[in-house]
Amino acid sequence: MNEVQDLVGRVQAARTDPEAADALIRQYMGFIRAETAKFIKRAPIDGQDEELSIAMLAFYEAILGYEQNRGAFLSYASRGIRNRMIDHYRKEKKHAKVISLHAPLQDEDDDISKLDRLEDPKNEIEASHRRAAAREEIEEFERQLGEFGITFSEVADNCPRQGRTLASCQKVLAAAKLHPEIFDILLESKKLPISSLAEKSGTDKKTLERHRKYLIAVLLAFTNGYEIIRGHLYHLSS
Repeated sequence: MNEVQDLVGRVQAARTDPEAADALIRQYMGFIRAETAKFIKRAPIDGQDEELSIAMLAFYEAILGYEQNRGAFLSYASRGIRNRMIDHYRKEKKHAKVISLHAPLQDEDDDISKLDRLEDPKNEIEASHRRAAAREEIEEFERQLGEFGITFSEVADNCPRQGRTLASCQKVLAAAKLHPEIFDILLESKKLPISSLAEKSGTDKKTLERHRKYLIAVLLAFTNGYEIIRGHLYHLSS
């Protein structure tokens, strides 16, 4: 079996095996970093640049969605990473309701942004603080997920893909916000209180069980002000 066929086989195995998926992501972190660097115009810093986290999640999504008739896997993953990056910056622009510094310059390469042309030290200091905060938040959230035996890749795999299911998960979150004791039960028991959530949200227990890992992540994201993580979770389900 040649290298290309071996990679295809590993991708297929990773689609149903979270451990295999995590191993594949670790092996291709160099590729993921390189794709991130193409977009942000510098080498990404582990634990600081949220773009690297987005690229990792996009790589995992590529694993889940890849079929051999879509061409070489790495080319497919590269397109997926780039599309997610563009989507991320567009959402940032929409959320801020201002002209985004990440918006492409007119009549220039789509990957070149206004931010790349600015060299204001104050901007760099502010960006450094944001990256540090993002790193701390992601590391803490990853640690807390680990207490539930859940990884980031499993959350990505478990997130709702259909509008109706996403709406049900949003109802669950809304119910939990109205009944804060649910968060306490979650943190103390390390289990999703399915019966209580089903009763208070009117959501079918089967739906809760099917998306248990995603819902645990969503609820955890609201226990300690994980603003960046919340954005990632909504990004996954969009």
